[in-house]
Amino acid sequence: MARFAIDAPTCVALLRRDIVLSSGHQLVAPAALRSDVLALLFDEVRETNLTEAEGRRELDLFAEMKIRLLGDRVSRATAWKIAHDLGWADPRPAEYLAVAHLQADFLVTDDARLRDGARGITPVAGRDALTRR
Repeated sequence: MARFAIDAPTCVALLRRDIVLSSGHQLVAPAALRSDVLALLFDEVRETNLTEAEGRRELDLFAEMKIRLLGDRVSRATAWKIAHDLGWADPRPAEYLAVAHLQADFLVTDDARLRDGARGITPVAGRDALTRR
């Protein structure tokens, strides 16, 4: 069993069953994941990649996902430090690195900025790691 920190695109792939999570694995993410998934789905509807009904259905599926969302003081302080150390103007992406560092075995993301930022902070895995036992 492994614990994975995931970002919004990975979460949406799980919602759509593009990835099927292996039993026993646990998911964690910063509380910001709620807003990031909402924004991602909303953008897809605006760009007509999804219908309004599909976007709302996926948002409902997200509410049913078993994922531990973290936004505690230590996670926020760690995100602040990571963003500062990396010279990022926006600490929001650093929240994913902080949660991965503090609570997960791996960060799962395809985002190049997060992958680069994770060096020396937390191990990164591809989406296929979610399907392995």
